[in-house]
Amino acid sequence: MKNKKIIFTIIIILCAIVFLIIFNKKIQKIFYPKRYEEIVNIYAQEYEVEKNLIFAVIKAESDFDEKAISNKNALGLMQIMEDTAIDVARKNNINIDENNAREDILKVNNNINIGTKYLSILLKKYGNIELALAAYNAGTGNVDNWIEKEILKNDGSNIENIPYKETNNYVRKILQSYKIYNQLYKEN
Repeated sequence: MKNKKIIFTIIIILCAIVFLIIFNKKIQKIFYPKRYEEIVNIYAQEYEVEKNLIFAVIKAESDFDEKAISNKNALGLMQIMEDTAIDVARKNNINIDENNAREDILKVNNNINIGTKYLSILLKKYGNIELALAAYNAGTGNVDNWIEKEILKNDGSNIENIPYKETNNYVRKILQSYKIYNQLYKEN
């Protein structure tokens, strides 16, 4: 009786392994979706930001919850601070109602538009993904200070030195998600 239980357990484990191998990508795509793909594609192309990077930011920031509001009042899918969103919108002719900014920023199209534009600004400023992501999370003032004090290199090659634990983890999390998105959704 004991041997039958062991054999049955081994068969179940082997079936589970085979199932995971066969359906691995399908399962991973459940956890790494491409929701709002049409909108992401529009702004990825307009602002020249890789769409899988945008998906990785959305995944890390809100896990695709369009109504997400952080404990620091960052808003929506891309978790944009209201002041940052208004500033980016003003400087780039993105139409939001400043008297109703919070609600406008939470709208999916506006949020992805402003968040992607802001990310594109940071990518151009720093010239690499690592520092742009650090600035997206901790602010440009902090990143500029870290570079000036030689805590971080201009090329972002030593992100392990990011002094804020939250930002350090944030950058690593997005880079990992970005890698997964690129593996799951390879362009043919």
